[in-house]
Amino acid sequence: MDRGRGGKRGGRGKRSEEDKDVHLSKSMSYVLRHGATQMGLQMTADGFLFVEDLLVHPQFHLYTLEDVERVVMDLELKPVLAGSPDCPTEAVHGSYLRNWPSIRQQGLSRMNRTHIHLSTGLPGEDGVISGMRKNCDLAVFIDVPRALADGIEFFWSENAVLLTAGDAEGKLLPKYFTRALKLKPR
Repeated sequence: MDRGRGGKRGGRGKRSEEDKDVHLSKSMSYVLRHGATQMGLQMTADGFLFVEDLLVHPQFHLYTLEDVERVVMDLELKPVLAGSPDCPTEAVHGSYLRNWPSIRQQGLSRMNRTHIHLSTGLPGEDGVISGMRKNCDLAVFIDVPRALADGIEFFWSENAVLLTAGDAEGKLLPKYFTRALKLKPR
């Protein structure tokens, strides 16, 4: 296989990131359902396989832990559809006041992550299971239906966290902000 410059696949055989993820997903499914023993991979007594063992196998050596995490997360995401009962009218992202000038100008960024993490309310509110860090002192509220109308996709994770990759640049622009709230440190 031609790995091309920089270790990436090149030429006509180049796969898009999506194709690479589909291939990884199907390969992992095969290993976990049928092929671990035939491939010389040792599953634990309760049916698990260490990711580190998988990634050193010749079939998986071109993949990283980040690739596996992305594929697993994407498999467990449920799309949010505008107008559906599970579509929140507003979501909130926890951050820090020191970041507010940049957030206000440029929007929220997923940075080097796959998604921007959001909640449907502030920690401690009824029914809110928040991924917001305890030391966040800023809450940025998002108009989810407006962002959906502009083509921004949102997803529910298995643990009830609302996720978005943002726009093509990985941003959730300030035009989707409804308000920002200074939080008391907890």
